[in-house]
Amino acid sequence: MEALTYSQALAAVTERVRPLAETESVPLLDAADRVLAADLTADRDYPPAPRSIRDGYAVRAADLPGSLQVIGEVRAGTSFPGQVGPGQCVEIMTGAPMPPGADAVVMVEHATLADGLMTTTRQPRGGENWTPAGCDAKAGDIVLHRGTRLRFNHIALLATVGCAQVNVYRQPRVAILATGDEVVPVESTPTLEQVRNSNSYSVAAQVRQAGGLPTVLPVAKDNLDDTRRLIAEGLTFDLLLLSGGVSAGKYDLVEIVLAEFGAEFFFTRVKMQPGQPLVFGQANGKFFFGLPGNPASTMVTFAVVASAAVALLGGQTDPTPQLYPAVLQTELRLKPGLTRFLPGALRGGSVFPTKYSGSGDVPALALANVFIVTNPDRDVYLPGEEIQVLPLT
Repeated sequence: MEALTYSQALAAVTERVRPLAETESVPLLDAADRVLAADLTADRDYPPAPRSIRDGYAVRAADLPGSLQVIGEVRAGTSFPGQVGPGQCVEIMTGAPMPPGADAVVMVEHATLADGLMTTTRQPRGGENWTPAGCDAKAGDIVLHRGTRLRFNHIALLATVGCAQVNVYRQPRVAILATGDEVVPVESTPTLEQVRNSNSYSVAAQVRQAGGLPTVLPVAKDNLDDTRRLIAEGLTFDLLLLSGGVSAGKYDLVEIVLAEFGAEFFFTRVKMQPGQPLVFGQANGKFFFGLPGNPASTMVTFAVVASAAVALLGGQTDPTPQLYPAVLQTELRLKPGLTRFLPGALRGGSVFPTKYSGSGDVPALALANVFIVTNPDRDVYLPGEEIQVLPLT
């Protein structure tokens, strides 16, 4: 099977994966980071009445400049019972509804008060310092679209429109399966030939960040029976993520076992580094990824490709990893042909590649806060050039 470019691999995922059908209702306090399952509409006009956006005096603009009689006060949460007539004004606080008859607000900084009279040398314009009813949203307007991952600003909007229970997509259940005789539990004391199972835990954290519910399965040993049993268990979840065993080695058994389950492979290699031997397919009606086993390869391939599947299953409408520009501080020389994701440190808009000995260098990865993303058609980047970065958070 021909290797895909990074863009082609991401498109192969986003074109196939669709949200899970199940939704649920959760309390507003539990809705953060969930994905909205139905459009949200305004229950009334916002604001529901014209309101002042400044502390000051509600006036008739045509009466000024000059002095006006102060006939009362209106605070936020109250309304003025009368009407502003010629030569009159009402003291008003920010957020309070405009009294009938007034068409402008003179800011308190621009007015003096003495003997019941407000005096200003300003000539306000009609409409100054207040907002009309419904200028933010009209009753029935869609104010938040289905597929939105709910952040704190969305929670504020949900509360504003009285949405105490929120209809959200069910979070996808994601099985994580590391493979290899050399992989031992985190609590073990490894021999020189062994490594602790860091991949399952880093991927579990990434799955949560993408909106999924991770389950770490036992490590599959390098034999067909163990690999077959654990892959069968993994395919009972909404998505299966395998780490290791997807290369062409004698004991890389994952693709052999997946084929036994009738797997359809959409791609088995991507022109990226780290992470070239990346597998994506479907078996028993469930999507799966075979992530390379080196820690950097596992982190990168999940972050830039597999995370999109978790987000899509969870109902998000735009799962594409967001890249941002930064100014490169050191020269980069690369062999063209691959999209590279290099660990970097981003500080104040400037990015520095971190010292990095290869895709097994976990300490270097821990010092990074971004991946530097290179163009496959470029072989040299000079200091001061703009380059794309992918945040690790």
